[in-house]
Amino acid sequence: MKIKDIKVIVASPGRNFVTVKIITDEGLYGIGDATVNGREKAVVSYLVDHVIPCLIGRDPMQIEDIWQYLYKGAYWRRGPITMAAISGIDIALWDIKAKAANMPLYQLLGGSSRERIMIYQHVGGLDINEVVEGVVRLKERGLVAIRAQVSIPGLPPIYGTGPSTDQSAGGMIQARPVEEVWSTHKYMPLVPKLFEKLRDTVGWDLHLLHDVHHRLTPIEAARLGKDLEPFRLFWLEDPVPAELQEGFRLIRQHTTQPIALGEIFNTIWDCQQLIAEQLIDYIRVTSVHAGGVTGIKRIFDFASIYHVRSACHGPMDVSPVAMGANLHVDRAIPNFGIQEYSGYLEETHAMFPHAFAQSGGYLTTGEAIGHGVDIDEKIAAKYPYEAAYLPVARAEDGTMWSW
Repeated sequence: MKIKDIKVIVASPGRNFVTVKIITDEGLYGIGDATVNGREKAVVSYLVDHVIPCLIGRDPMQIEDIWQYLYKGAYWRRGPITMAAISGIDIALWDIKAKAANMPLYQLLGGSSRERIMIYQHVGGLDINEVVEGVVRLKERGLVAIRAQVSIPGLPPIYGTGPSTDQSAGGMIQARPVEEVWSTHKYMPLVPKLFEKLRDTVGWDLHLLHDVHHRLTPIEAARLGKDLEPFRLFWLEDPVPAELQEGFRLIRQHTTQPIALGEIFNTIWDCQQLIAEQLIDYIRVTSVHAGGVTGIKRIFDFASIYHVRSACHGPMDVSPVAMGANLHVDRAIPNFGIQEYSGYLEETHAMFPHAFAQSGGYLTTGEAIGHGVDIDEKIAAKYPYEAAYLPVARAEDGTMWSW
């Protein structure tokens, strides 16, 4: 079997996705996700100009060798564009391999460690009462884990708390990113009040999560974690930027609040220290950004030695293709923790027929061969690419801030 052709399909069924389709000379094909939200065309160029010409005629069964060829062979290693391109190819190759074996992908990864995959979904609101009402609604729908975010009083809504400022969702297309406003000193006392109200309302059986979005310093994150300890959060997500990984030691010294991190990580080398020193509790890499099935399986296997659990990133810009790949890994590994699942627009569901399904607070992979996700190219042709960006953030005085 040889790789005969590789297509790159860019479509926007409510938001932009970059999909890789690898076609073999025996008629089997595999689908991969190579989306980098807001930088989609950069990945397309990398694939079309530099990756695809090097893969035509190769054996698609040699997944590890192709991964190393694309990683080591480029010399310029890592980074979101390179690793998204590798991820798209890798996910598609695993899809082909599982189809050739006539089995679901999780079977190739060692079989099933669980029958269903716990998910969390999101609730945001302009004030605490609105968030509480949203959490109650999701709980009534059977969710067992919910992430809660609230706007800062006196400031415009930030991402995840009010009307979406993510221009790549829901048709909010603008020439430049939206600029949000951030205030640490107003945020810090607000969050414990939110979770105090939530615990009083929904009790202690529900898993509650919160995302800081990299906006604090280590000592600020430590203080917030300590303030949240009475409310037993499932985790505190992305408390500080991870470029200075030693900063997480300071957080660990001051709080027992579980920490989740890693959605913007590209490789195992980005998280080696954090995992080996047990500075985090959940590693949030995802197949589309961290090297495909090969990349995240390697990271999760390493993490299992240090009692760190998986928590694949799963917003709406992780396409159903990467979600399908994530779920098969989730099903197979022993140290699964939780899977983010934001859901998808109807247009996205239609463009990506898939075997996975939601029931209350859980997803199941289904038993389709491969990773169980396909692309309808006729539907994709109806949704051309539209330039769109994630927001940026500034402090109240105008200083650029982490988003």
